[in-house]
Amino acid sequence: MTEHLAVIPVARSEDWWQLRHQQKCQEVKTVNKKAKILFLGDSITHAWEVEGEQAWQEHFASKHAINLGFSGDRTEHLLWRIQNGELEGLSPDWVVLLIGTNNPGHRHDTPAQTAAGITSILQEITTRLPTSKVILMAIFPRSRNQAKRMRKAVNETNAIIRHYCNREQILWLNINHHFLTNKGELLESVMPDLLHPNATQYVIWAKEVNAKIANK
Repeated sequence: MTEHLAVIPVARSEDWWQLRHQQKCQEVKTVNKKAKILFLGDSITHAWEVEGEQAWQEHFASKHAINLGFSGDRTEHLLWRIQNGELEGLSPDWVVLLIGTNNPGHRHDTPAQTAAGITSILQEITTRLPTSKVILMAIFPRSRNQAKRMRKAVNETNAIIRHYCNREQILWLNINHHFLTNKGELLESVMPDLLHPNATQYVIWAKEVNAKIANK
């Protein structure tokens, strides 16, 4: 059976993406072993440098944290970055992984295909960073309600990937209830485009990650 695109590492061709990769590889070399926490992901992680900047400075800057989020990345793009220098020389205590929303969003990958991509990423992380603990984030909710295609795709993918956690090196963290109403609706006051969190939600995310770390 031919492997699905979600698990085949590939670089993106955009100039900004290539430049960011080079810059992040240099940042990794500079911070090196001092890094205590590493974030890997797509635009939601990338935006720790925008909407989440204040929360980042308050909660993670003192830990020499590194943000390796790239807007628009799918699983195969993150896989390529991991295999091409972005983890080189690092040995963080913690890795926070949030990836997968763009697979069904861009290419209509099935939950199983997206989950396979996440499996490949986890294998790379645990092999390259054997002493690091991984916090696998549930993919954040998107679309207004549970009847929407993208919400279903995210929920079904989360139902698969939560079983990848072994409570030893890979830990599960689902904070999606913070973003939703009691009826399971996602509002623009939380995520203006029903996908990307606002600054307040980054504070929540930071506190939840630190609580998870503190409890281990």
